[in-house]
Amino acid sequence: MRKLKQVNHLMGLLRPAVEDVQARHPNAVMVDAGSGNAYLGFVLYELFLKGAASGTLLSIEGRPDLTERAQGRAQRLGFTRMQFQTAHIDTAQYPERIHLLMALHACDTATDDALVAAIRHGADHVAVVPCCQAEVAAQLKEKRPVVASSGSMSLLYAHAWHRREFGSHLTNVIRALTLEAFGYQVTVTELTGWEHSLKNELILGRRVHRENRRARIQLERLLAETGVNPKLTRELGVKPAVSAAVETVSAPEPDASEDTSEDVVTR
Repeated sequence: MRKLKQVNHLMGLLRPAVEDVQARHPNAVMVDAGSGNAYLGFVLYELFLKGAASGTLLSIEGRPDLTERAQGRAQRLGFTRMQFQTAHIDTAQYPERIHLLMALHACDTATDDALVAAIRHGADHVAVVPCCQAEVAAQLKEKRPVVASSGSMSLLYAHAWHRREFGSHLTNVIRALTLEAFGYQVTVTELTGWEHSLKNELILGRRVHRENRRARIQLERLLAETGVNPKLTRELGVKPAVSAAVETVSAPEPDASEDTSEDVVTR
């Protein structure tokens, strides 16, 4: 029931993205990565695809029993343009072009896998609600920052509890900044109230440029200053800055119209 409430609330937040891709792409391809029981997919199909003449929704799930159950439900409902694939997010066969990619509670690096797929397949819109995550916290424990920006930085994650919480926050900061570096305009917001779930951070991205040099520099510096390099940045070839000599960027992020980003995407 709690997840269904989150899905219903998420639909309201996703409506502008869905309507945008449907208006511009009659054969819009939407992907629900790590779909589980496919609650998100069924609600989205009912609201947006059932009455549309075209468009497909692909649900990707690694557990065969969940895929089989969801597929049977789709057949009974007559959701003929709802497709299913049994695969892990990082090994799935994605359509060449994705217009909207969603991942609700994909655990640990699975959210990174979903973001990699979205970026590589040029998704117009991205929406992820990260779940538990441990990779960056482990890196904070084992590694030391390449760039010593502050002698007290490590105090933020000296204790295991703080390291887990700081690592979780840092992971999502890196995810949002990575999307920006690859040309997305990003919004980070609350999905539901804390009374429903502690995992309620929603990262929304809308692709407006090919790349953003300013965000790329900030991302590389952040990786260097914290000494981490999660799966997302490794897969996309983003490396920590090699020197503290990189100019510090303190100005606010530019609007989509500013020329610090390359190649405006035609929408």
